[in-house]
Amino acid sequence: MTDCIFCKIINKEIKSDIVYEDEDVLAFNDIDPKAPQHILVIPKKHVACLSDLGRPELPLIAKVYGVIQKLVEDKKLKAAGYRVVVNEGKSAGQAVFHVHFHLLGGRDFSWPPG
Repeated sequence: MTDCIFCKIINKEIKSDIVYEDEDVLAFNDIDPKAPQHILVIPKKHVACLSDLGRPELPLIAKVYGVIQKLVEDKKLKAAGYRVVVNEGKSAGQAVFHVHFHLLGGRDFSWPPG
């Protein structure tokens, strides 16, 4: 995708504060954090929405989840708790149409979240 900001971050066309990268997954600090720890974890393969993921992408999403677990451990978020959020569609708050997971931690969260 030529106009996707996350694809531009993946391709290093836009600078970001990367905290993890491998051949399939990239994680970076959110530029507008909603918690002391707010990391976006994204597959490098462009998929617009969570609902666009199919059976072929299941191993990739498992890898994304493994990266989330690693970051939880690295950032010492497990003991106090953390939240993982995925927004699907504009009315749910999805602003960038490249599937991404928000890892939030370092503060208390309320429920309901919206």
